[in-house]
Amino acid sequence: MKLKVSLLGGGSWGTTVAALIARNAPIKIWARSQDTVDEINTHHTNSKYLPDAKLPETLTATADLAEAVGDADVLVMGIPSSNYRSVLEQVKPHLRPWVPVISLTKGLELSTRMRMTDIVTEVLPGHPVGVLTGPNLAREIMAGQAAASVIAMEDDIIVQELQTLFHSGLFRVYTNTDLIGCELASVLKNIIAIAVGMGDGMGAGDNTRSGLITRGLAEVTRLGVAMGGRAETFAGLAGMGDMIATCTSSLSRNRHVGYELGKGRDIDEIINDMHMVAEGVKSAPTVIALAEEYNIDMPIARDVYDVVTKKTTPRQAFIGLLKTAAGSEADSG
Repeated sequence: MKLKVSLLGGGSWGTTVAALIARNAPIKIWARSQDTVDEINTHHTNSKYLPDAKLPETLTATADLAEAVGDADVLVMGIPSSNYRSVLEQVKPHLRPWVPVISLTKGLELSTRMRMTDIVTEVLPGHPVGVLTGPNLAREIMAGQAAASVIAMEDDIIVQELQTLFHSGLFRVYTNTDLIGCELASVLKNIIAIAVGMGDGMGAGDNTRSGLITRGLAEVTRLGVAMGGRAETFAGLAGMGDMIATCTSSLSRNRHVGYELGKGRDIDEIINDMHMVAEGVKSAPTVIALAEEYNIDMPIARDVYDVVTKKTTPRQAFIGLLKTAAGSEADSG
């Protein structure tokens, strides 16, 4: 008997994951927009977020949250961090007990500094929780290109059972029990991608990009380990893998924000022109607050925060980084 899956969120990544799951199990996707729902059901496309991509005919959509989750055996959350808690609260009366919840969202809650899986545990106690993360660019996957991802849960038995839901053709899914490390890696790398984008927008070269990615990975690893993650996780798909993809691809939303900042555009103008969420901009204040709480030095993340909050310019930030004293590579900073 196949598990029935409900996926909440009709954006590019949510729709892509739903299309992958549709090859393995019955799935229903929930979207706020009735136009998106009608397009998925009638034309098997989601042209706003995935132009030219054809969705499986077995993938159905609804704008009714109760209908979406009422008979679900697995719930997948593709909701942006700013609305994550409120959607979970709406889901709570309709979701059966003990249904696993898998998060796709690479962000933190601004008001509480909580990870998305922590919010799930708080709002839906008793439900096993995990994340699907890695170097996964939606349009490449929908185009049939090979990719690898990680599903992370603390329960090794449940995570192996759910692995088969997401593993599909050229989309290879690995398991990991370091839930904290995998989730934090997926969040923190967005900040570094903005920094790399800023450098690219200002015309920096490959040497600069490589240096930022490498030192950025060291920063996020320090904070991630301090918060309970395992160091080796940050050298894997959820860490270094996702960092490389997000920092270098023209399809990356966070790199795009940084690139436009580097070209001299205003952050508000950039965000207003995007119809997809760049979680790194939202997460930056929370990441800096966490770095201060855990006494972790994060100069690259600090400069990104200063730029997106308009305390400094990308050029001033890069000058500041270059003036930072270089110590031992094994040390922080």
